[in-house]
Amino acid sequence: MSCPGFRFAGVAAGIKKKGGLDVAIIAADTTAAAAAVFTANRVKAAPVLLSAAALRAARGRMRGVVVNSGNANACTGRQGAADARAMAAAAARAIGARPQQLLVASTGVIGQPLPMDRVGAGIAAAGAALDARGWDDFARAILTTDKQPKTARRELRLGRHVVTLLGCTKGAGMIAPNMATTLTFIVTDAAVAPAALARATRAAVAPSFNAIAVDGDTSTNDMLAVLASGATGPALVGTALRRFTAALTELCHDLATQLMRDGEGVHHVVTIDVRGAASERAAQAVARRIATSPLVKTAIAGGDPNWGRVLCAAGNAGVPLATDRLGLRVGDVEVVRTGALAPGYDEVRAAAVMREPAYTITIDLGAGRAAARFLACDLSHEYVSINADYRS
Repeated sequence: MSCPGFRFAGVAAGIKKKGGLDVAIIAADTTAAAAAVFTANRVKAAPVLLSAAALRAARGRMRGVVVNSGNANACTGRQGAADARAMAAAAARAIGARPQQLLVASTGVIGQPLPMDRVGAGIAAAGAALDARGWDDFARAILTTDKQPKTARRELRLGRHVVTLLGCTKGAGMIAPNMATTLTFIVTDAAVAPAALARATRAAVAPSFNAIAVDGDTSTNDMLAVLASGATGPALVGTALRRFTAALTELCHDLATQLMRDGEGVHHVVTIDVRGAASERAAQAVARRIATSPLVKTAIAGGDPNWGRVLCAAGNAGVPLATDRLGLRVGDVEVVRTGALAPGYDEVRAAAVMREPAYTITIDLGAGRAAARFLACDLSHEYVSINADYRS
């Protein structure tokens, strides 16, 4: 896969203990419009702080991204900040840019210093390997505990021009909403002004990457970045910009769904559909609480229609509820009506729905017209096993 105006690379530098590609670069042929959202975790990794500051200083005009996997460069003090700057400088040399024009991202184990000799050699090798068709290597090089690469592509016809959107994401655990959730990179050849791209990015992230939860933990390193080369067509405004934003949102939803399916130990991806809320904020709070409840997630893992756990989680969301108005469905099976077990409830059918790899849990709060959706998943034995020996 390719996108006009960009080259990509991913190489093995020996950072990951289990081997594999672990240093990656996106290089724009010329200065590109850029937008990004970052983790809301108040313990932020050095590359997050550096990238956010660089993006502000450059007013949304960047030349590329450099990424390492296998080490988060988080909670590494002054040395970590210096190492992030050194990554930007090395990548800038490799692509012929200024260090301030590079976004830097890292992912992996927290609290360990980067092996900068290997990182530096990897960046140089990635620079030499840059290729317009190097996207697949880039997408693999950003992975950690992921089972497989997660990529998506969209093409959008705007008048006489067809623009491309190409994205990839990584992440399988430490996933919860609050800005980007994991590392995600999107490139497009559309011509979009930086301010417009920033608005489009925020709009695309809200119903996608900000509406998923694997385990309820927002990472120290989360970043979602979008770069637009402007290689195809005139600057997008009006209807064309709205259509671009819709395509970007669709792409983000695709990537976020893939991320959930590839979550650590995940066997079921469940849409939490909250309806009848008094406000959108209330709907989101209830959906988020259900999606992150360990008791709900273990019930999903066991295929157990223990509906009391769902109502319990809704009641813990900090939203005023009238119990006698609540309704609940698992797939097409009515479970709760007016706050109590629905007449004719069929638990065998509900359990059968919950054995499916994907289904919807719908809760109606009976308080208004607002709604929200979240993607949730199970909490399985495999998740515990993966994270119990993550550093070994």
